[in-house]
Amino acid sequence: MKKSLFVCTLVVSILFVSCFEDNDDTAQPASTVAIQDFIWRGLNFFYLYKADTPELANDAFATQGDFDTFLTTFDSPETFFEFLKSSRDRFSFLVDDYNDLEDALSGVTLNNGMEFGLVLYPDGSGNVFGYARYVLPNTDAESKGVSRGLIFNTIDGQQITDTNFNDLIAPTTYTIGLATLANDVITPTGESIELTKTEYTEDPIFNNTTFDVNGKKIGYLMYNAFTNEFDSQLNTAFGQFNSEGITDLILDLRYNGGGSVRTATYLASMITGQFTGQTMYTEQWNEDRQPEFAEDGVFVSSFVGGGETINSLNLTTVYVLTTSRTASASELIINSLNPYINVVQIGDNTTGKYQASFLMYDSPNFQRTVDLNPNHTYAMLPLVFQTANSNGFTDFDNGLVPDIAQIEDLTNLGVLGTQTEPLLATAIAEIAGIPIPGTRATFTPLEVISESKANSPIYQIMIVEQ
Repeated sequence: MKKSLFVCTLVVSILFVSCFEDNDDTAQPASTVAIQDFIWRGLNFFYLYKADTPELANDAFATQGDFDTFLTTFDSPETFFEFLKSSRDRFSFLVDDYNDLEDALSGVTLNNGMEFGLVLYPDGSGNVFGYARYVLPNTDAESKGVSRGLIFNTIDGQQITDTNFNDLIAPTTYTIGLATLANDVITPTGESIELTKTEYTEDPIFNNTTFDVNGKKIGYLMYNAFTNEFDSQLNTAFGQFNSEGITDLILDLRYNGGGSVRTATYLASMITGQFTGQTMYTEQWNEDRQPEFAEDGVFVSSFVGGGETINSLNLTTVYVLTTSRTASASELIINSLNPYINVVQIGDNTTGKYQASFLMYDSPNFQRTVDLNPNHTYAMLPLVFQTANSNGFTDFDNGLVPDIAQIEDLTNLGVLGTQTEPLLATAIAEIAGIPIPGTRATFTPLEVISESKANSPIYQIMIVEQ
């Protein structure tokens, strides 16, 4: 964010709530009440849906004693946080160790390299199978021969179900039992693969390729997270597209759950370039914060702070591949470009996540400063504003609807980055005016209930840099 968040002087009507308590010379573990005081202060000041929770109102408590009593009625910070959240809020969350969260924000996770989806059996049993979406390079999954489309239905010998999958995929090492999928029937093969997670930094640029098809030079970018540590690499990829003289771009966001708003601004500016300084999106904060903090996001020509010049393509049309797991910053790209250029969305409805967050610590200004409370490591990522495009469009709770609807067929996923991969083939056919290779088979879509990325502490989060 461009504004300074020095909010120790929280001007609320309950001035009896101290902005920060002095720490003893010897750090002691923070009490539950002290952590809950931090949570309340942060949400009272910044929470987008503050008006939905009466206990967050500035005049909710007549005295300090009333407020203290309120804090003590909850036995954990987690239950307190959930109580204060709005029923409209699907995305705000609290963590008990911000170190893990910071690692995830920089792209560092424990990962075995198999990114997968989890799907309900179609028989109503509650059983679940997994399928590999893609495999990260230089990981255990790659070394074990895992590839896109692999099916598994057990972990450590247990059938995966809609109630146990989180526990089964949690260990550092686990063994998947392989299966096949045909005619909606899942059949175990008796084979298995042991996979081990290690600390891994994922490059969000999974594939960038240029195709020559029917006189068209088509750039293809599979981009799997808006990770700002890789902004320079993203700019380099667009520099390569520029040097290759691409005429069209296919942006593959099908598995991209979001990330940095600033990176989204850079990417939108790389795709275009002719709208520098114009409004990309507007911000809608809570009523108290709107006058001071709301600021339009604009298309830019260089990185913040006078950094790299952005390699822009000046396109008037972009093709975007989406699924139901396309969220937050990915949706910001689509929604923000729509008023300016032709955005052809191919795939499935997106998630419907148009709100942004920033990481809030227990300090006077809620940033990780020298005044950070050393007595606990709780932090939170609450929704602080929602975005609208320059035409005012927002509140797309059911996602952004594709222009060309196409669901991934789990029995025919194809190879990512090849011209015959079904979603990519559709986009290429639209651009080049050629028939889609093969025939699009009719099938009944199965219900995807989760994915490997759901265990990430920043899953489907749109992050605003402070």
